Amino acid sequence: MTNRALERFNLTGRRALITGSSRGIGLALARGLAEAGAAVVINARDQDGARDALSRLHEEGLDATVAPFDVTKADDVAAAIDALEAHTGPIDILVNNAGIQRRAPLESFSSQDWNELMSVNLDGVFHVSQAVARHMLPRGRGKIINICSVQSELARPTIAPYAASKGAVRMLTKGMCADWARHGIQVNAIAPGYFATDLNRALVDDPEFSAWLCKRTPAGRWGNVDELCGAAVFLASDASSFVNGQTLFVDGGLTSVV
Repeated sequence: MTNRALERFNLTGRRALITGSSRGIGLALARGLAEAGAAVVINARDQDGARDALSRLHEEGLDATVAPFDVTKADDVAAAIDALEAHTGPIDILVNNAGIQRRAPLESFSSQDWNELMSVNLDGVFHVSQAVARHMLPRGRGKIINICSVQSELARPTIAPYAASKGAVRMLTKGMCADWARHGIQVNAIAPGYFATDLNRALVDDPEFSAWLCKRTPAGRWGNVDELCGAAVFLASDASSFVNGQTLFVDGGLTSVV
C-alpha cells in the first residue's frame, strides 16, 4: 500500500464526537479514532466516568476533550453541540454509540423499560445526529457512524425491544443517507457481533452461553473491542467517501452462516 493510499485513512485535523464513550466499545472507538489523528470528544451522562476516560486518553498522549450530556434530552443535546461548535471547533465525525440493554420475556417487558431503552438507543441517535447535522449541512461535509448490532438483523429471546431499537437505527441510517448524502455527508453504521463488554456482562459470565457462541461464530470466539476500530477509522475517513447508507457487520462471521 502506498503512502497516498494510507493517507486516505488519516484523521489528522478532524474532530470526532463519540457518545457513550466513557467505557467499553465507545472508549475503544474514541481511542482508535484518536490514534488515527482525530481530536476526540468523550461523552457520557456520568461526568466522573467521562473525565476518567479523558484522563486515560491523555495519559496515552491522545488529543481529547469531554462533553458530558444526556443524549435523551433534546434541548440539552442541542445546547451542548452548539457550545462545542462555538468554543471547541467543528464536529467532523459523529459516532452514535450510547446504548443500554434491558432483558425480560416480551410478555412481561415493562413499559418503563421499553421507553428507557428506546429513548437512549433510538431517540438519542436522532437527537444527536440532527443537532450535529445542522452544523455539517452548511459546511457540505461530515461523517456519521451509528452503532447498531447483529440484533439489527437477528433476534434472540428476552431482548426483542433491544433488537427493535437496533433495527430501527439501521433503517434510520438509510434515512439519514437519503436526506443528507447530497449535502456531502456520509452516514453509515457498524453492527458489532458479540464483544466482551459491560453491556454483555450477563452473557460473558454465562459459561453455557459462551460455549454456544464460540461454536456458533465461525471465528470461534468473542470479539475484542479494539477490533472495531479499523471499521470506524475507515467509515470516518476519506477512504469511505462514496460509501453511504451501509451497515458493516463486524461479527466474526456470525450473520453469514446458519
